[in-house]
Amino acid sequence: MTSRHDDTARTALDWHRAGAGAALATVVETWGSAPRPAGSQLAVSGEGEMAGSVSGGCVEGAVVVEALESLEDGVPRLLSFGVSDEDAFAVGLACGGTIRVLVEPVGEGEKALSPGLLADLVAARAARRAVAMCTDLESWQRWLAEPGAAAGPVPAEALVERLRGDRSGVEGGVFVAVHNPPLRMIVVGAVHIAQALLPMARLAGYDPVLIDPRPAFGAAPRFPGERILDDWPDAALEAEAPDARTAIVTLTHDPKLDDPAIIAALASPAFYLGCLGSTRTHAKRLARLREAGLSEAAIGRIHAPVGLDIGARSPAEIAVSILAEITARLRGR
Repeated sequence: MTSRHDDTARTALDWHRAGAGAALATVVETWGSAPRPAGSQLAVSGEGEMAGSVSGGCVEGAVVVEALESLEDGVPRLLSFGVSDEDAFAVGLACGGTIRVLVEPVGEGEKALSPGLLADLVAARAARRAVAMCTDLESWQRWLAEPGAAAGPVPAEALVERLRGDRSGVEGGVFVAVHNPPLRMIVVGAVHIAQALLPMARLAGYDPVLIDPRPAFGAAPRFPGERILDDWPDAALEAEAPDARTAIVTLTHDPKLDDPAIIAALASPAFYLGCLGSTRTHAKRLARLREAGLSEAAIGRIHAPVGLDIGARSPAEIAVSILAEITARLRGR
């Protein structure tokens, strides 16, 4: 069974509720060229099914064995793999990195991961609430922490900083597993670039949505499996309520559609706004936005012409450049 990384906790909970048994493995720390960052998760069912990843395939086999053993004895374990470890070579971790992986059986045992707590985590993710699963690596006590709330021995400012930076890790013997709301990408304009950009965005971990009130453009056969809104762009954006984990891209070239979308986007905390169009087209766009009363600070948030300058020519190449620029903005580069 395969699953999106964001669904790993839910998958583990579903397996447990179905009576199949489940364990959850999470990367706690990494050093060097580790293949997956801290916070990456792998769910393992009692039947050996897997969902998610902790190493891109390097140590999954060994982790599955430990996960199945944890389901037998109800005891979590903290595993280490590195290039200096003969076992690491045996399982394929020859990439130059070192990782520690926390393996937790889901169950009612004293040291197991409580199904109720896991359900609370899944509910928080479904509600797009930023939370952290905190685990004391000595006592195996666990709790969910939210920004602004008490986080036990984890300093409040450290919790906020980890949530803001999407950075799981250990704080004073407590593993803080960050679970931020999924990234979203809102694309205005059902054009050829969008046909390439939406599936690329999904592969990169975004939940994409397409907005276009023109029936011929936003037809489902042109975008199979995509969520398409046929409302006017500003109304659709207001309904979608972009947050600080949302990227917005306008692609229509039509001021009647793009401008209302841009104004709505600039009123939101979206971390990225990119607009298709040449330098000349963008200059005319800026003039219209200034006439509409937008401040220079607001206008300065626009990335245009959209995408990194990589010499892109085809719709797919332009989509690559857009996703690259969004990634750079997200990661502070």
